[in-house]
Amino acid sequence: MFGELLAFQFARWMEADQQATPRTSAAFQLVEAGAHDGHLAADILTWLQQHRPALFNVLDYWIVEPSERRRPRQEEKLDGFAPRVRWLSEMSGPHTNSESAKVRGIIFANELLDAMPLHRLGWDASNHAWFEWGIGVEGNGFVWRRMPLSSEAESMAPQLSVELGAVLPDGFITEVCPLANRWWRNAARWLRRGRLLAIDYGLTEEELFVPHRAQGTLRAYSRHHLANDLLAQPGKQVLTAHVNFSALQKIGERMGLTTEVLSTQSQFLVPIFALAQKGDAEPGELTPERARADAVAAT
Repeated sequence: MFGELLAFQFARWMEADQQATPRTSAAFQLVEAGAHDGHLAADILTWLQQHRPALFNVLDYWIVEPSERRRPRQEEKLDGFAPRVRWLSEMSGPHTNSESAKVRGIIFANELLDAMPLHRLGWDASNHAWFEWGIGVEGNGFVWRRMPLSSEAESMAPQLSVELGAVLPDGFITEVCPLANRWWRNAARWLRRGRLLAIDYGLTEEELFVPHRAQGTLRAYSRHHLANDLLAQPGKQVLTAHVNFSALQKIGERMGLTTEVLSTQSQFLVPIFALAQKGDAEPGELTPERARADAVAAT
């Protein structure tokens, strides 16, 4: 149902664009970055094919997937949509240089940015400066080691106000993610007309610097359970940190984008469902019964 709700909203956005530019006959692109096994792409394309066939017929679905290991699974899942789907290894490159090769439609990512490599910073209250937590080897395991800021981390270290710097406790931890910022900048550059959407775990800058986040947001999960030791079982735990949405917003606006929505996932999806119920969707396709059934299945 998540995929169908996204498809419903994507269709509304693209149809509004068609009405705003009736003389434009160019195709639309849906660009998904990090499509995992292709399941979400299949749900979106299936809904559009069944319920918005005219739009589906002028649609190209692009998957940005750098992993050669994942592509075969995605290709198998999306075999029925083969003429409409193409794969790209990255967003930057020759296809972004000309205006005609840019995206008219939607670029989106679901739980991608929170999985990107990051720098873990700590606050030295006595020197009013950030340092970096690196990883070293001790015995048969990994350990955290304090080190000077790398040049990349230094360029992104939060600039604290005098008031916040005076009260931030010694050892306060936060994270910076250059790759997430770079991804957002490249995506904004690639978008000719349309929307850029990230669905992810994240916070604003104000929400990052609060007392109960003194250990940062970096977490480890093993078999869907929170794990205490971030450095244990290397390769067998999922590591994730919250996205700094304020940083992405600033980057997008510097690239000429306008921030339309910054909300929780439920605040984003519930109004879409409400619109579908009011008659914008075909009878029976998005019903309260479906919502309850899917919620039970998800639990």
